[in-house]
Amino acid sequence: MSDRTEDIAYVQPVVSAQAARQRTTAEYRTLDAAHHIHPFSDMGSLNRAGSRVIVKAKGVYLWDSDGNRIIDGMAGLWCVNVGYGRRELADAAYRQMQELPFYNTFFKTTHPPVIELSALLAEVTPEPFNHFFYCNSGSEGNDTVLRIVHRYWATQGMKQKKYVVSRKNSYHGSTIAGGTLGGMGYMHEQMPSQVGHIVHVDQPYWFGEGGAMTPEAFGLERARQLETKILELGADNVAAFIGEPFQGAGGVIFPPSTYWPEIQRICRQYDILLVADEVIGGFGRTGEWFAHQHFGFEPDLITLAKGLTSGYVPMGAVGLHDRVAKAIIENGDFNHGLTYSGHPVAAAVAVANLKLLRDEKIIERVKNETGPYFQTRLREAFANHPIVGDISGAGLVAGIQLARQPKTRERFENGGDVGAICRDFCFNGGLIMRATGDRMLLSPPLVITREEIDEVISKARKAIDATARQLGLS
Repeated sequence: MSDRTEDIAYVQPVVSAQAARQRTTAEYRTLDAAHHIHPFSDMGSLNRAGSRVIVKAKGVYLWDSDGNRIIDGMAGLWCVNVGYGRRELADAAYRQMQELPFYNTFFKTTHPPVIELSALLAEVTPEPFNHFFYCNSGSEGNDTVLRIVHRYWATQGMKQKKYVVSRKNSYHGSTIAGGTLGGMGYMHEQMPSQVGHIVHVDQPYWFGEGGAMTPEAFGLERARQLETKILELGADNVAAFIGEPFQGAGGVIFPPSTYWPEIQRICRQYDILLVADEVIGGFGRTGEWFAHQHFGFEPDLITLAKGLTSGYVPMGAVGLHDRVAKAIIENGDFNHGLTYSGHPVAAAVAVANLKLLRDEKIIERVKNETGPYFQTRLREAFANHPIVGDISGAGLVAGIQLARQPKTRERFENGGDVGAICRDFCFNGGLIMRATGDRMLLSPPLVITREEIDEVISKARKAIDATARQLGLS
């Protein structure tokens, strides 16, 4: 047998008769219920209703196992920035799997894909970011952030700087460390073991919590809670503040314009590291490469994932400002790592993805064309709507605030139920739109066209109209 024949025999797949045909929806649901536990789900309720089975995707569209076409207003989970079905990313993965499917980056070893990715990230991130540590997700990225923060202060002879300040209703992942950093109470209730020295301040959610204050005054008040917390704990004991530039899973909450400049001032005054969780906002979502650039502040660490590979394969990273990187590099071992840190296939896909974003000028198109169109059309479509109180967002991300009395900012007492009603109308109408409490969220692929934006907004309007009718408020 020739070498070529051996190769063919080796890769020839063995496919059972059952797997050779596509199962029916009922068969998929039965197997799913029997063996699969879903994230963030009431499995009893889900198994009784049956999961929606997605079998195919192209561009901004999904198809389920019953042949229904659905427009994806959430880019998967905020991540499929270049859209579904890009052959360039599949080819990059295939080529790398043939060449070097895996090798680790421990033991004084590296490989070309992770080298090329690091150099490319240094080009697209702001100038002070030239070094990157790799992991598999945003959750692991924020675990890594904690390690870097504590190691940094130890190298500065300030091991007592241990406290990290985060915000209520923030989301920084679902590992023990990420879940502790996040300020979502329902996650903490199911996680009695938490990381120490993490504290929370209030979120900059003006519509829900601003009362009679102007947005500008409210932004300053919420930012200055950080200063109060620092003084309470002692500045010599506080290591870092972490925040999403805009809160993603918390409801696409955009802070008032006064918020981030004041946060940055406080961090600089008290020598606190400023961490931007860019897992959702990074790689073009707001029309800038990174969301902190949209808000005009300069972090010391950035957490990256999702849009890094457009979700095609798992990968996360942490970008280190030069002054932080220097301390890590020049002070012996950094005792942290993962088997798949800088995985060659993930790195190859990330390089191909970033080149698409750059060379096809996708982010520039979001900033100058599709993003402004999306934001304008949304506000036109819901102007004076009986249950829409506010729309926040920039580029291709938006939060639609549902409210009982929009003009007085009176919210629904059962906001989560209202959001779930609206979400179900969306699904039944061929649109993926996420609900977080009483806020409806949109974050479509960055390659979406104007015509597809019109389709998203038309279907969102129909779903919210149907929700208003069901509530007797139309």
